[in-house]
Amino acid sequence: MNALTQYIAKLSLVSDQLFSPLQSLLVMAGRLYVAWVFFASGLTKTNDWETTLFLFEYEYHVPLLPFVLAAYLATIGELLLPVLLTLGITSRISALGLGIVNIVAVISLEDIPAAALYGHVIWGLILLHVTIWGAGKLSFDHFIARRQQPSTSLASV
Repeated sequence: MNALTQYIAKLSLVSDQLFSPLQSLLVMAGRLYVAWVFFASGLTKTNDWETTLFLFEYEYHVPLLPFVLAAYLATIGELLLPVLLTLGITSRISALGLGIVNIVAVISLEDIPAAALYGHVIWGLILLHVTIWGAGKLSFDHFIARRQQPSTSLASV
């Protein structure tokens, strides 16, 4: 049993060394994908504002908000938060905000096709990942955090 445990530990170490460098690239790819989906949706809303207002009044049933306010908040959120998420600026807050937009979108549609729902679930999982673990090393958040950390030296030990 000891040999099996050692083999599993070695395999885990090798796979960690192999896949860890890809982590930041994968997180960035997820950020870019979700950001584009929401940003494109925001652009669609701005292309025909009258239709957007019509949809928010009669098709989308956003709870607790007047339809005009809901339309403005959704559009601003879908245009601003993806830019922040793409750059990795306040990534966790941006991902959380887009997660809320995502949840409200699902709740607001009475008849959502299964394929569209699956898309929202995938986007939600990517956004949840960024909210919990952050944007990774390829982000301004990481760059700023590294600059804020005091440098450690042997003299301070």
